[in-house]
Amino acid sequence: MKELVIPQLFVSIWVLINGFVSCQRPAVVNLGALFTFDSVIGKAAKPAIEAAVSDVNNDSRILNGTKLNLLMDDANSSVLLGSVRAFQLLEEEVVAIIGPQSSVIAHMISAIANGLQVPLVSYAATDPTLSALQFPFFVRTTQSDSYQMAAMADLVGFFRWKEVIAITVDDEYGRNGIAALGEELNKKMAKISFKLFLSNQLDESEVMDKLNKSKLLCSRVYVVHVNPDPRLGIFTIAQKLQMMTDDYTWLATDWLSATLDSFPPTKKTSLGVLQGVVGLRQLTPESSQKRGFMTRWKGMQRKGSASSELNTYGLQAYDTVWIVAYAIDKFLDEGKNIMFSSSRKVLDMKTSGLPIEKLKVFTGGNDLLNIILQTNFTGLSGQVQFNQDRNVFSGGYDVINIDQVSIRTVGYWSNVSGFSLSPLDARKGEQNSYSVIDQRLQNITWIGGKTERPRGWVVAVDERPLRIGVPNRASFVEFVTEVNGSHKIEGYCIDVFLKARELVPYDVPYMFKPFGDGRSNPSYDDLVNMVAADVFNAAVGDIAIVTNRTKIVDFSQPYASTGLVIVAPIRNSKSTAWVFLKPFTVEMWGPPKRQLVTMFVLVWWGVNGVECIFAHEPFCIVLMLKEVKEAIHVHMLPIQSIQVVVLKNGNSWIPGSSNFKFLSYHGIAEETTISPLGRLVMVIWFFLLMVGTASYTASLTSILTVQQLSSPITGIDSLIASHWPIGYQTGSFAYDYLSNDLYVPRSRLVSLGSPEEFESALRRGPSDGGVAAIVDELTYVELFLSKQEDFGIIGQPFTRGGWGFVSTFLYKQMDASIYTFIHKHHA
Repeated sequence: MKELVIPQLFVSIWVLINGFVSCQRPAVVNLGALFTFDSVIGKAAKPAIEAAVSDVNNDSRILNGTKLNLLMDDANSSVLLGSVRAFQLLEEEVVAIIGPQSSVIAHMISAIANGLQVPLVSYAATDPTLSALQFPFFVRTTQSDSYQMAAMADLVGFFRWKEVIAITVDDEYGRNGIAALGEELNKKMAKISFKLFLSNQLDESEVMDKLNKSKLLCSRVYVVHVNPDPRLGIFTIAQKLQMMTDDYTWLATDWLSATLDSFPPTKKTSLGVLQGVVGLRQLTPESSQKRGFMTRWKGMQRKGSASSELNTYGLQAYDTVWIVAYAIDKFLDEGKNIMFSSSRKVLDMKTSGLPIEKLKVFTGGNDLLNIILQTNFTGLSGQVQFNQDRNVFSGGYDVINIDQVSIRTVGYWSNVSGFSLSPLDARKGEQNSYSVIDQRLQNITWIGGKTERPRGWVVAVDERPLRIGVPNRASFVEFVTEVNGSHKIEGYCIDVFLKARELVPYDVPYMFKPFGDGRSNPSYDDLVNMVAADVFNAAVGDIAIVTNRTKIVDFSQPYASTGLVIVAPIRNSKSTAWVFLKPFTVEMWGPPKRQLVTMFVLVWWGVNGVECIFAHEPFCIVLMLKEVKEAIHVHMLPIQSIQVVVLKNGNSWIPGSSNFKFLSYHGIAEETTISPLGRLVMVIWFFLLMVGTASYTASLTSILTVQQLSSPITGIDSLIASHWPIGYQTGSFAYDYLSNDLYVPRSRLVSLGSPEEFESALRRGPSDGGVAAIVDELTYVELFLSKQEDFGIIGQPFTRGGWGFVSTFLYKQMDASIYTFIHKHHA
């Protein structure tokens, strides 16, 4: 029995001792930090990291006696040196590396970190591609540029700009950041028109050369995405090149706010070069914790341990240390050991003489990484949580505006609400569907001191004027043509263009290029195709806006309404003193049967009237005069007295009096026709009088006001069906429209090059080698008819359209001025 007890006791003691050793917390845990000490970010990060490590080691509530041993190395803004220093930190068996600061270095060492399972927790590397599955051990405690570029694209869209010029450094940080901006701008129907890539050193001659070349471009909105630069070199050079004027708009990512926040108060006077620049700053909400650390920072500056002002990257660097410390504390609380071991995979990576064999794998690295990603605490920079891409949830951005020597916050942006005048908690959700109507920003002071939204676009500088093609017409030169080969272009269309140009608030250099030989009208389709092929930047003239042309070019607002009409010969009726007799034609009395009836009634009535006068009342006229005299004595007007007498004595022979009914109603004519025969005569006469009056009036009106067509053509349908020749103006779209759309055989279409040819062809007619009608645009036809009396328009325009200026996308910015001109001068 004793033999069994002794081995069991030995085993129990061994397990107890081994368990005690495995659960025992280490006295020291190595923590690495890699960044550039002498940089805008490094000057704030170094004292912040040191302060955080000190606070962790002095806080008994965390790590339970274990101390953090901070190992910092200076990358010195060098990818090679930074990579070597990263290897040196990994040799020291660090459980995590705070950093790197540079996105380029992060790309270099992330593969090594993956193999050694050491988390890289960066507070400053913002390259969006570092969130790829390729780098599973890379964690970001700052905002990714994918969030920042969404904010920048929203800013561009807020001010309705459609093109920007991007200025950036030529590395992973710059290229991938600008690529993210391009993707976000596409969602806003905008784009990056040009990208200026610069070296990291921002060499003055290089910057000056590329900025000078950008002045030849049309966009005037610049987005600057470079590393923090205390010299503000890009803006200083831009000022020398006179690019810090109200013609330009400058936007900057958060590198500018980090730089400005690091300036001491005595250096704020250098902000004059930035007057009107708008930028972004990572939003860090106000809190008592943050205010306390800011006060502490002032003391660190007095002691010399901090050499710059505190910026957002310094706050995030401080929080990053606490994130790792909390993760290590939880890692140890779960009974896990911090152990490193050699790996065959690492040994197989031995190349180039590097001491790869000294590198060991952190066996608990994956567990520590998972604990870090579960972090949820409130730090100096706000609430810290990680999303599925291993980035902190976006806290949003301040929108800042440099006004004279002060930095104004004019609004806030979050991916939940867009722009607002008060900061919102962007961590409440990840939605990006917010109303454009609700977007708000305070008034911004732009470059030059203006508060109006900059246009953000110009045509070009004088070295590259617009090449504007104009048709060199041979006919209807009142609209546009070259004056006698003098290179001077005149006409109504040119006047419209010049007036619209005056309304553009900036200079538009241009040169007119005549198109055509001046002996015949050029093909307008060819002119439009030359604009589409970029032979001309634009075309100005009497250019019809038709469907096939709008498919390859843009048009301005139409400045003249027009459409195709038919012109044919007409016969004018000239008025004379005897024109009132012309309606008395046989046709006026109706068809033959009605004419016979009318004639019979008139003859019968006349005979009846004569018989009444001479047979029954031979002295009726004397009696009538006597009764008129008596009527005057009872205070009747002469005309009334005559009517009473006539109606009393012989109304059967004057039954057509238009006042008969009226006098009866008023008691003037007290007697009415009693004889049935008289009544019949009166009714028939009244009917014939009305019909005759209406026919006469209609005929006379037609003679005096209506031009009689001498052509049987009544409209486009009858013209097509007639099979007669049809004239059209040389160079007009009417040829293609008639042949392609209305299927008129091209053999029937006759090209006419001038108003004189119009007149000659119409006078000869289809039987004498001329045309039956001409189809042309209403504007030309009205000018032609203003000098002709024997031709007229048949029917209404059968197409609708207008004249506009042909343009490329860039030239279309004048469209608003053309629209304003039209409504100002033609309303």
